[in-house]
Amino acid sequence: MKKFSFLLLLLTLILIVVACGPESGQNQMQGGGDKADEGTGETGGGNGGGAYMVGIDTTYPPFEFQVGGEYTGIDVDIINAIAESQDLDIELRPMDFVGIIPALEAGELDLAIAGISITDERKEILDFSEPYFDAGLTMVANADNTEVASLEDLDGKVIAVKNGTTGSKFARDNQEEYGYRIADFEDSPSMFLEVTKGHADVLLEDYPVISYAITKRDLELKTIGERLTKDQYGIAVLKGQNKELLEKINTGLKELQDSGEYDEILKKYID
Repeated sequence: MKKFSFLLLLLTLILIVVACGPESGQNQMQGGGDKADEGTGETGGGNGGGAYMVGIDTTYPPFEFQVGGEYTGIDVDIINAIAESQDLDIELRPMDFVGIIPALEAGELDLAIAGISITDERKEILDFSEPYFDAGLTMVANADNTEVASLEDLDGKVIAVKNGTTGSKFARDNQEEYGYRIADFEDSPSMFLEVTKGHADVLLEDYPVISYAITKRDLELKTIGERLTKDQYGIAVLKGQNKELLEKINTGLKELQDSGEYDEILKKYID
């Protein structure tokens, strides 16, 4: 009887040790996991603690372009300066302009700086920084064109625009009134070439971009009349996301403007 009681007690103790052992180990593992998560959170940045992904369009001088394989331009210098002043780790992601907003929506980008005009339509999807450049659309024709002096002269003619831009929207919004046809392009150089060769009568482009292109590349193009719009550029993030990032961008942008570095960046690219 005593032997049986002793064996029963021994078996009970063994069962208690076995039951408690894995539970203690599990708690230790969970504690280690929490610390790992906290460490990841402290690194900041987009894409799970890495660099913030920045969308740019490198076919858009003087704001974004490539020289010797390096990205340069007004937008590139501005975002790099902001990143330095605000201690942000960024990585530039070049893509066609039309793909930038979808990439923000898909979470492939954290922010974008690509000569993006601030519009009410875009504000439904994006949050913008304070404006950093006054742009505006202008109409452009072949240097030898004497037939077009205003929108009223475009009836039956062809107007070239770049997909996803305010120029494209303006053309569609006013097509019925002025009676022109629209030719769509993925990038600005292709659009410029279409008008230079006479395949399209005019194009719509942001004034600083086309002025730079005509001057620096000696294009056989000319601007026509006054600016059609008074657009302003802003740095964009997905609406409702990255609030703290946007605050840092605005802080950095103001510091650039107050220090005079912003003006120096503009002078570097625009005479």
